[in-house]
Amino acid sequence: MAQRFGGKFSPTAGQTEAASGPLAVPKPKGMWRITVLYLSAFAFLFPAFGDGPRDMLMGLGAGGLLILGAWLTREGMHAEAAFNARKIARRPAFPRKAAGALLTGAALAVGGMIAEPGLTYPAFFALVGAGLHLISFGLDPMADKGLEGLDTFQIDRVARVVDEGEKHLVAMKDAILRAGDRQLEARVDRFATAVRGLFRTVEGDPGDLTAARKYLSVYLMGARDATIKFADHYAQTRDPQARTDYEALLTDLETTFASRTKALLSNNRTDLDVEIAVLRDRLKLDL
Repeated sequence: MAQRFGGKFSPTAGQTEAASGPLAVPKPKGMWRITVLYLSAFAFLFPAFGDGPRDMLMGLGAGGLLILGAWLTREGMHAEAAFNARKIARRPAFPRKAAGALLTGAALAVGGMIAEPGLTYPAFFALVGAGLHLISFGLDPMADKGLEGLDTFQIDRVARVVDEGEKHLVAMKDAILRAGDRQLEARVDRFATAVRGLFRTVEGDPGDLTAARKYLSVYLMGARDATIKFADHYAQTRDPQARTDYEALLTDLETTFASRTKALLSNNRTDLDVEIAVLRDRLKLDL
C-alpha cells in the first residue's frame, strides 16, 4: 500500500522529530561495524567448500564463531545503549561484548590453524583479534548505576513493570504499521515518548511505582489492545470516524500520562523540600 513521504520538509516533519526525542528508545552508534564483522565471516565460509574435509570443517567453524560473536556483540551494544539511557540500571547479567571478543579471537585462531598447523600463530591471531574487537566495541558496563542507597527489591519491581510496559509499546508500534499511515505511526511514537517519560520518572524514584502502576499496566495494556483492534479495522475500512476516535484516545492518554509524570515530579520536589527543612532545623539545634 502506498504511503505518503515523510521527511524534513514534509507536513509531518515536526511530529516525527517530536517522536524521536531524547526519551525514545536509544539506538546504538556505529552499528556499521557489526555489519563488517558479519561480512568478515564469509572470508572463512566461502573458501571452506573448496578445501579438504578437515579444512572445510575448520573454515565453517571459524565462520560460525565469527557470526555468533557478531550477534553477541550486537546484543551487547543494544544492552549498553539501554543502560546508558537510564538513570538507574543494573549492569548486564551476561557480558555479551566481552563474549563476542572471545569468540572473535577463537574464530581467528581456528582460521589460523587452517594455514598453520602449529599453535604459535593461531594464538597470536586470537590475541590480536580479541584485542581489536575490544578496541572497536569496548567492554560491557561492569557496575550498576545509580543504585547507591536504594532498595534493590523495589528497583527489581520497577524494572519488571517497565520491561512489560516496553513490550506493550512495541506491540502498539508493530500493530499501527498494519494501518499503513505514516501520520498515525508518528502519533503512536509521540504517545510512546510521553509514556517513557513516566518510565524514567519511576526509575528515578522507585517509591513512585505504587502511584504509577495503574498507568503502566492497565492503561497501557488498554492502549495496546485498542491499537491492535483499530489497526485491523482501519486497514480494511479506512474509516475516518474510527481514526478520529483513536487519535482522541491517544491524546487523552498522552495528557493523562504527562499529568501523572508532572505530579510525581512535584511530589518528589515536595519530599526534597521537607527533607532539607528538617536538616536545617537540626543544624540550628546543634549550633
